Amino acid sequence: MLWAEKYRPKLLKDIINQHEIKNRLKGFIEAGTMPHLLFAGPPGTGKTTAALVLINELLGDFDVFGRKEDQLQTNVPYLELNASDERGINVVRERIKNFAHLMAINAPFRVIILDEADSMTTDAQHALRRTMEKYSTTCRFILICNYSSRIIEPIQSRCALFRFSPLSEKDTKKYLQNIIKKENIAITPEGVDAIIYVSEGDLRRGTNVLQSSAILGKEITEEEIYNATGKAQPIEIRKMIKLATTGAFKDSRKLLLELLIKQGLSAQDVIKQIHREAIVMTDIDDKTKVEMIKMIGEVDFRLTEGSNPEIQLTALLAHLVGLKLNEK
Repeated sequence: MLWAEKYRPKLLKDIINQHEIKNRLKGFIEAGTMPHLLFAGPPGTGKTTAALVLINELLGDFDVFGRKEDQLQTNVPYLELNASDERGINVVRERIKNFAHLMAINAPFRVIILDEADSMTTDAQHALRRTMEKYSTTCRFILICNYSSRIIEPIQSRCALFRFSPLSEKDTKKYLQNIIKKENIAITPEGVDAIIYVSEGDLRRGTNVLQSSAILGKEITEEEIYNATGKAQPIEIRKMIKLATTGAFKDSRKLLLELLIKQGLSAQDVIKQIHREAIVMTDIDDKTKVEMIKMIGEVDFRLTEGSNPEIQLTALLAHLVGLKLNEK
């Protein structure tokens, strides 16, 4: 069983970090009702969990976490559709409409969760908006997406919007430490920090990285985390940037080739890490950072267009060396 599911919060009070959202959802639970909802935010920040917790507490007698997919829809006032299902207009006109128009049994209303709603076609969204309006007395919708801008305006206006933010390092560490303790995992403090670094506020990713690393049954170290996730150690990225900004082009390029060839990292991952580390480095002046960020954006675009990764990243290092030479 995936630990991300095993340790998923079952009650509203167990959800971490999203304090404002918890307070708003608590009001719906106390009132015993809710409007149509739109949850938007990055992956792994608790959108689906918050939706399940909300309807679990609202419906009361129905355990949505223990529900099986083969249960009859007529007996369960809850339906979840995700990206693995067909998301065309026919699904809205048939499956969703047939579920929404029926009165709930032993529950105030039915609930439909549409996960990754931003992947629905425009035609399907236009069909959905009428269904949401027509059957609002018997069914409420919870739409979950990464980008609310991809949801058409008529649907957005029918929903109460909740924006989820990436989890803080403090909350992520607390959650991971709870799993480490319960699963009796041997991991170094640097290993925990490495998981937090690679997860970037995505709690699901962090939990899955911890589980996959714990399979070997030995103490988890920082190096193992970065190797398992295909990421370079931040210290290596910072060293490469520092060498380039001080004019040591050959040494900087040598370190780049080690990352690309020996460690087998992708150019896209390397450029993202260069951007991430450049922002927080304190030993680079602001003028150099500005020029560096501009070049990173240009290189990232070229890589997306299919340019040679080694040439483009080498050109980035050469640009940084050029900034140093121009100062002289």
